[in-house]
Amino acid sequence: MPDPVPPTLRARRDALGARLDAPNAADGLAELKAEIGALFKSVEQEIAQLHALRGDVLQLVDRWKVLKSAQPSLVPTFAAERPVVHADHIGASTFIEKGWSKISLGDYEGAEQELRKALQLSPNDANAESLLGWSEMLQDKLDDALLNFQKVLAREPQNALARINVGYICLKKRIFGEAIEHLSRAIRLDNDKKATLYAHFYLGLVYLERDMFEDAQTFFQKTLNLGPNLIEAYYELGRAYWLNGRREHATAAWKAGYEANKFNPWGKRCAEVLKTVEAGGSP
Repeated sequence: MPDPVPPTLRARRDALGARLDAPNAADGLAELKAEIGALFKSVEQEIAQLHALRGDVLQLVDRWKVLKSAQPSLVPTFAAERPVVHADHIGASTFIEKGWSKISLGDYEGAEQELRKALQLSPNDANAESLLGWSEMLQDKLDDALLNFQKVLAREPQNALARINVGYICLKKRIFGEAIEHLSRAIRLDNDKKATLYAHFYLGLVYLERDMFEDAQTFFQKTLNLGPNLIEAYYELGRAYWLNGRREHATAAWKAGYEANKFNPWGKRCAEVLKTVEAGGSP
């Protein structure tokens, strides 16, 4: 581990220590007192500067989080509904609500800590496991998130949101067969509008990854029929058209995405890819 004490301060401390150990140390007590006091003040100033620097670094962390949150992401939008939790004598519900709040605010690491505390107090709590899966998935801890969502599905097979999250993770891990199975089942369940929407979108991505462009186009078009505000579907539909040789349809999809929401990160990406292809490049 690197030494956190500045070398000059450590050298002054060592020199004063040697003088205090010398046989004639008592002859210079007043001088030693003054120098020890000066060293103490220097250390206090160093600590104050480090505290100020710590605050500056935390601001950098916050700025990084803002930039990251502005980046387009294919992770399902977090369900912001407050979980229905019952008061308990062991306090697990408090940690579950704290975890939900932290995910809503974008503090995924903090949420994970709170939710793990909840599960220590109340193992197998479905709310805690589901929220923990969200927090891990949003940190790209896909294996851990998959395990938690599978626990939820083992007890609640009809939980469509947990199922599309498993489908998304399987897509990311390129386990396409399992992704299709989970996403298709979520569509058949059709008990959650958001889950049905994302199930169509992720199936489009699965088929796009497998170069099955016609099927990808179909699912992206169905996605936009269900949720015209899911701008990433315009972007991916444009990619499917482009890779299928339908260049005019691709540019039309990207234009529609940009016009649907110019301030959305995916709307901006649609504008960027349009600029690229209009200059003769490829997306």
